[in-house]
Order: sequence, then structure tokens, then C-alpha cells
Amino acid sequence: MYDGIVQELIDEFGRLPGIGPKSAQRIAFHILQTQNFDVSRLAELLAEVREKVRFCEVCGNITEEQRCSICRDPRRDATLICVVEEPKDVVAIERTRQFRGLYHVLGGAISPIDGVGPDDLSIPHLMQRLGSGEVREVIIATDPNLEGEATAAYLSRLLTSIEVPVSRLASGLPVGGDLEFADEVTLGRAFEGRQQLR
Repeated sequence: MYDGIVQELIDEFGRLPGIGPKSAQRIAFHILQTQNFDVSRLAELLAEVREKVRFCEVCGNITEEQRCSICRDPRRDATLICVVEEPKDVVAIERTRQFRGLYHVLGGAISPIDGVGPDDLSIPHLMQRLGSGEVREVIIATDPNLEGEATAAYLSRLLTSIEVPVSRLASGLPVGGDLEFADEVTLGRAFEGRQQLR
């Protein structure tokens, strides 16, 4: 424990997701010890982000406009919608350069333990988008964990009422991974999603 404001700074950093006590302490001391660290610029950016960044009115991605750059891009295929949990998932998929459709960000995943149910996600807005009749495939790209699987199963059941094909991203072994370290679920998925070579 440190005295006063230093401990308060460490505590604030520790409230951020993925930042444990040790990381929070390292960040705080980096700011304190680095002479050319522009604290005022960091404070400005934090305030600016809170003021300017919003969620896209169409897909829920983050943007400074009413619509994000993906939804505004006329070259995107509006007949394909990829459903993801968070805006960071959009960035991950965009890095692959494999998907040219549009997205729908749910704003999380179903997690009864955390008190998150279907009503807490942007599922009604997704259904509204699908009601246009323009979409010819929905790709569910939720995380391959308990919450993501529950969300995918819920969406799959819900979307049976709409005449639109629904697919799920394949999951399995990571490139460079060893079979001996893979868990049973991952290995099972790898077998289910196997591709024929010839």
C-alpha cells in the first residue's frame, strides 16, 4: 500500500478490465517516473473519447459519426451480417480481410451469473435489421466460451422464425498449437469442423 494519491491512482488503474494490482502499480509508476510522459494529453484524450465516441446507430460498433465507417462503405455486402459480442471483435475480424459484409454488435453475451440476459443485448435491433428481407446469411461469431455458446444457441433458436440461413464460425486448434495441450472441447470442435483435403 502506498500513501494518498499514488494509491488512488493505482486503484483507479486496477478498476480497468484485464489490469490486476501488479499491472496497475507498473502503469502508475511508469507515469510517475517517465519525465516526458504527457499526462495532460492522456487526460485530454480520455475526456475527448467520452465526449465524441458513440455507438453506430446501425450496427453498434464504435464511431465518432452516427454510422461507423463499415456501415457507410457502399462496397460492403449488405446481405451478410456477422454478429459479434463487442466492438473489439469487429476489429479482430477486419484484420483477417476475409469478411466483406456488415456487422451487428450485441454489446455482450448472455451470462446469467453476471445478470446479463437476452433483453440486455441488442437482439431486438438485430431482429429489426433482419426484418428488411435484404439479408441472405447471418454468421454468429460469438466467443467460443460458455457465455458465447449460450448466446449463439439462443440466437440460433430465435432466428429459426426467419427464413435466413444461420452459420457459426468454426472453432478448433490454433495454428502452431500442440494436440497434447488442447482441451477436449477444442479437439471435439476440430473434428467436427474438419475439411476434406481431396
